[in-house]
Amino acid sequence: MTSNLSANDTPKVDPLKPADSSTATREGMTKCVLVEAINLALHHEMARDPTVVILGEDVATNGGVFRATLDLKQAFGSERVLDTPLAEGLIAGLSVGMATQGLKPVAEIQFMGFMFAALEQIICHAARMRNRTRGRLTCPLVVRMPFGGGIHAPEHHSESTEALLAHIPGLRVVIPSSATRAYGLLLAAIRDPDPVIFLEPKRIYRAQTQHICDDGQALPLDTCFTLREGEDITLVSWGALISECTQVVDQLSAQGIAVELIDVATVSPIDMNTILQSVAKTGRCVIAHEAPKTGGIGGEIAAQLAEYALLDLEAPVLRVGGYDTVMPYAKKEALYLPSAADIKAAIERVLAFG
Repeated sequence: MTSNLSANDTPKVDPLKPADSSTATREGMTKCVLVEAINLALHHEMARDPTVVILGEDVATNGGVFRATLDLKQAFGSERVLDTPLAEGLIAGLSVGMATQGLKPVAEIQFMGFMFAALEQIICHAARMRNRTRGRLTCPLVVRMPFGGGIHAPEHHSESTEALLAHIPGLRVVIPSSATRAYGLLLAAIRDPDPVIFLEPKRIYRAQTQHICDDGQALPLDTCFTLREGEDITLVSWGALISECTQVVDQLSAQGIAVELIDVATVSPIDMNTILQSVAKTGRCVIAHEAPKTGGIGGEIAAQLAEYALLDLEAPVLRVGGYDTVMPYAKKEALYLPSAADIKAAIERVLAFG
């Protein structure tokens, strides 16, 4: 599978700006940016399945803070697209109740940093429902959250704490990195019989357009996507940082270095088979993520490589991550986020080993 991502280091776009409504079509395809692909998938699934409902703060009348739910209230009515109070605990608790009683709620938490009030319902009830009832009840809900930095937002608006959620048994954690994957993975998430946390990298909401066929074809969950094939080193990442990784792969390709780029996509459970097969071929690996380095998903991948692929490795596995600090305000945000230069330097260090 090849990537169509832009090679821009930092997208020169405003994710808060409403998307261009003049979407073009080509041979039955719809031209979408990532946030529009989210909207397209929601529209498709609501039309297909009358049990799908949407709820959250400002999702109905305003179409959400990033306009991901734009026009859905007009299309499906106020009984299926619900504005809620500013109460994340209520949103999550209401969603659990709906999900156990025959509906398929898609709840929005406006920013990942606001999720903590909802965690009791998500962790103590949604994630445990199948086990608690010995399969009598399932909890087919999706919790959508914009996450990550890069948009000069205030405090609590730029977190990348996916590892917190990935640690919870019973939760599936999915992170798209492009419009096509956002469309297909969200369809799969809504159709899944168990709770899915769907984290949307808002820095690339409007960074790049792709042509999407609105045919309702879901992409597989729990599967890594190999975006570029290579023999020299494996580069593993997910979310917005795939853009920087793609730029690095292009730069190194021009120098005769073949990097295999893997988009993890579902960070819990992780498709380690794809990563292990790649490392068996290349013998070297760098893992890049925006979240703080300590305790991040990259550490789990590195540990499993040490456990299952030690004899395949020709160099230590390196991680490129954010700092173990609170995301800074706008002026220093770019200093916090891993850059293409950081990723390239790590790859060059691993390649030079031995």
